[in-house]
Amino acid sequence: MFTGIIEAAGRVEAVQQEGSNRRFTIHSALSRELKIDQSVSHNGVCLTVVETGPDGYQVVAIDETLQKSNLGALKPGGVVNLERCMLSNGRFDGHVVQGHVDQTGIVTRITEKDGSWLFDFEYDPGVGNVTVEKGSIAVNGVSLTCFNSRDNGFTVAIIPYTYEHTNFHQLKTGDTVNLEFDIIGKYVKRLLGK
Repeated sequence: MFTGIIEAAGRVEAVQQEGSNRRFTIHSALSRELKIDQSVSHNGVCLTVVETGPDGYQVVAIDETLQKSNLGALKPGGVVNLERCMLSNGRFDGHVVQGHVDQTGIVTRITEKDGSWLFDFEYDPGVGNVTVEKGSIAVNGVSLTCFNSRDNGFTVAIIPYTYEHTNFHQLKTGDTVNLEFDIIGKYVKRLLGK
């Protein structure tokens, strides 16, 4: 389980195809602290550390993960948002994020607002996911509050710290992002039969 509070950005050093899976070598400031079998969120996707080294570590993504997230488009030099799993004895600063991406979305507009940024996203409403005005959403693993909530999209405001310390500063209109919708909202919608 994660909170959506990004700890570090990681740089993709290598991508290796292994059958239908892909092995990613990631360089990050977190690398020295990781152990094999730990769960780490990569742009909101929970992956297991399979190998560690002094300056990097490796994870493997299966084909379904590659198809349903933006990890399939990662190339060497790409940047991913990283978060280790939540500690049970710490503060819960974001919201409940499982690391299970529900679907991808598209950046439709980026507006600079005198020191902050507004990002507009659209997604396929046919999948059945919804946002709630002032509700939680994880975009590339980042815990955010959405507004301008509509059937196929929403807006988030990004402060300078988040912009600089995540891969939001690299996003452009038309880019694909990973979306994990609020777990409580998903359960309420299912209970209501919608």
